[in-house]
Amino acid sequence: MQDGLLISDGDPAPVGDVFNKDCAGRVIVEHITGRWSALIIAALKPGPLRFSELRDKIDGVSEKMLSQKLRLLVRDGLIDRTVEPSVPPKVSYELSELGRGVSRPLDGLVRWIAANGHAVLAAQQRHDRGTG
Repeated sequence: MQDGLLISDGDPAPVGDVFNKDCAGRVIVEHITGRWSALIIAALKPGPLRFSELRDKIDGVSEKMLSQKLRLLVRDGLIDRTVEPSVPPKVSYELSELGRGVSRPLDGLVRWIAANGHAVLAAQQRHDRGTG
């Protein structure tokens, strides 16, 4: 066992080598970089939000998908879920310490996309026209 992670047959998973097909960390990469997960993490960077606020902030995500991804990210320890005892209960989500750590590189990616998205779109158009 290495860092407490095992693959299904009980052999130690090569933790940290996400290029290895048996690396347990590969699942974590998928969880963080999934279509909605990265946006959820980015949306929570400024501070806690309730479910409806997250849904409204992330245009296009369904309630079902948002709920699934939030459960996954809470399970991974990237997001903390807080329930206030009231009627009805108020549930909020915020980045955990681990989540704040991963939000920094994701924030850099979001800023890069904002600054360079037009160049990527232009490259796609050149490629599609057969000139690039």
